[in-house]
Amino acid sequence: MSQAKLDTKLRKLKARLRRLGSVLVAYSGGVDSSLLLKVALQVLGDNVLAVTALSETYPAAELECARNLAIKLRARHKVIRTRELESRDFARNPVNRCYYCKKELFARLGSLAKKNDLRFVVDGSNVDDLVDYRPGARAKEEFGVVSPLQEAGLTKKDVRHLSKKMGLGTWCKPALACLASRIPYHSRIDKKRLLRIDKAENALRKEFCFRGNLRVRDYGEEARIEADKKEIRKLLCVSKVERLLKPLGYKKVIIDPKGYRTGSMNEAIK
Repeated sequence: MSQAKLDTKLRKLKARLRRLGSVLVAYSGGVDSSLLLKVALQVLGDNVLAVTALSETYPAAELECARNLAIKLRARHKVIRTRELESRDFARNPVNRCYYCKKELFARLGSLAKKNDLRFVVDGSNVDDLVDYRPGARAKEEFGVVSPLQEAGLTKKDVRHLSKKMGLGTWCKPALACLASRIPYHSRIDKKRLLRIDKAENALRKEFCFRGNLRVRDYGEEARIEADKKEIRKLLCVSKVERLLKPLGYKKVIIDPKGYRTGSMNEAIK
């Protein structure tokens, strides 16, 4: 995309935020929400509150990153705890699981926005998110959550380009996703399982120095690993991978030759 077109999208984003007046940003510290927060601060200043929702589904290492960037941007930042696992509908992991997760999140954020006299809750959904299966979008509609990046026509690639141009270290950060997205539908979600996934991914990242996308899909006693194709060769020594994951309870390890792709768990329902 030409720089002129990208600049046009950025102007649209700023104009949309300006019209919103004051916002609570659903801020995970990922690529999209970090750019949204930075631009919102540029446009609205003190009329912005960044809120990070902490739960068992959120990778533990991400909180420190989100906090550090919020401090760097001089943003008002609040951390709340959501309780998705207390929802029977979420824990049983139906194909619309994401709806129950987002319902819990946006209900909490909506109340917080009202308490802080902020007019809108905004999230970092981009245009690419319209392609994949996203049942959480229903919750967005129900709670009136606005997606300014999407409305401005920004794709993930655009977000990365703009982030780099604005000096955000998140521009090259791997895609961030809820840990529950590693568990196949209709297979029950619990705290122990989510913690195991987080430990497995952290162990692999540390051992093999992964910089890109990495997912450990949890099939009970079987772990299926997806990684960016440019880094998947690091996993060729399967015995080394097994040595890391078997103590966590995985008896079988499979390296997915297709590599990482967004929403691979949705392939079975498309």
